Amino acid sequence: MNWIVKQTQSIFQDLSEIFTADLFFLGGQKITILLLIKIIVYTLIAWLIVHILKEWIKRWFLVRFGFDRGSREAIASVIGYILAIFGFLIVLQNVGIDLSSLTVFAGAIGIGLGFAFKNLAGNFISGITLLLEQPIKVGDLVEFGDLLGTVEKISIRSTVIRTLYGVFVIVPNDRFLDNDIINWSYQNSKCAIKIPVTIAYGSDTVLVTEALTAAARKESRVLSYPSPKVLFSGFGNDGLEFQLLVWIKNPQEQFFITSGLNFLIESELRYRRIEIPFAQRDIHIRNPEALTGFYQKPPSTDISNGKVVTQVAPIPESKKSIPQSLNNLNLRDLLRRVSYFENCSNIQLRQLIEEGYRQVVPTGTIICRENDPGDAFYIILSGSVEVFSEQTGKYIANRSAGDFFGEMSLLMGIPRTASIRSLEDTILFVVDRDNLQNLLLKHQGLADRISEELSNRQESLRSLGLLNQQTESGQNLMIWIRQRIKILFEI
Repeated sequence: MNWIVKQTQSIFQDLSEIFTADLFFLGGQKITILLLIKIIVYTLIAWLIVHILKEWIKRWFLVRFGFDRGSREAIASVIGYILAIFGFLIVLQNVGIDLSSLTVFAGAIGIGLGFAFKNLAGNFISGITLLLEQPIKVGDLVEFGDLLGTVEKISIRSTVIRTLYGVFVIVPNDRFLDNDIINWSYQNSKCAIKIPVTIAYGSDTVLVTEALTAAARKESRVLSYPSPKVLFSGFGNDGLEFQLLVWIKNPQEQFFITSGLNFLIESELRYRRIEIPFAQRDIHIRNPEALTGFYQKPPSTDISNGKVVTQVAPIPESKKSIPQSLNNLNLRDLLRRVSYFENCSNIQLRQLIEEGYRQVVPTGTIICRENDPGDAFYIILSGSVEVFSEQTGKYIANRSAGDFFGEMSLLMGIPRTASIRSLEDTILFVVDRDNLQNLLLKHQGLADRISEELSNRQESLRSLGLLNQQTESGQNLMIWIRQRIKILFEI
């Protein structure tokens, strides 16, 4: 038994000598294996404390101050590095290492490591620069070279980017400072995308504008403001070249939104029978009469009852134009049914179509109420509505596809004189005050034509209580209406 005790004590004594044996001196302190173990343990504890503090600062403290995701990541990373350096210095101080005596040694080591790890040092400095200046932040959509993706993490050596296909790419930090970077999310995540569309020569450009804007407004991820724009970019080899310009909120979804818009554009063009041209070449023949014999079908001869009958192939009739029903009228035709716009040019109508918008109204919905401000007028594209007075409880009229309402309140700046309710699922085309104001600002003569049309409706104006003895005469009435429209629309 005593032998076992002596052997155990001997083993512990040998282990103690091993762990306490001097390995080298650092900062006036003997470095032993036991001291190294203490340094490692203390360092791990310090790292754990720093990690907890960093996460608390990022997820709780900075969130309360309203910082965005990228700013939280940057601030928390810089604070984490500072706390880690201080924590390691505290560990060295606690184990008895004199830090002042390490200055020369640390300088020499730093120079050596600088030459040995030049790229690592460059990436480290680049990482600090990215965190402090924030040209890119966590959550930004960035593009450089062939790489396009979202920044997921910025560390001291590299940045992790997740591509739109879910692949993670690790990029050295110095590449972000040495190359041109497109940051789609910088300061404002709202961005514009352009979709080129080629239309056959001879197509109606107003109808094309209507089709493209209709497609844009059917895509829910396209912003209503700024409103979609249609640009006539030029005359191409194969057709008229247009561009649909829309604004979106999430640049990360631009490819999916573009795909959705392409589907909608194709559907709208097909619905309106607008042709998308193929690549083509025109061949001009100098003497086409020489080819007549090759393509003219010879008449067939039928011998019956001793008579020779020559049968000539009938010339096919040209395709008859199909009369357009009221429900199939395009927006340009419907706008021209409104007397105030019947003499508008295609350019003026195109602007109304471009900046107006469709509104889908379920059955039984109140579209506008009596005495509400007259800030828009409506054209019924499909469905029907009921006009009634809520104050008197009286039915006034029904309106169906192709009809319009609310134009008098908009043009004269007066409250609604009746309420409108949908009798079935109804689609409306809305022209609001801002839309009409933009048109009047660009086309001053239109206000005169509208004033002239309104001056011919004295009975309607009188029923609305807008006329007095001074404005009863035609000339005075037109001047008064023109001045009123000028003030209302600030033109």
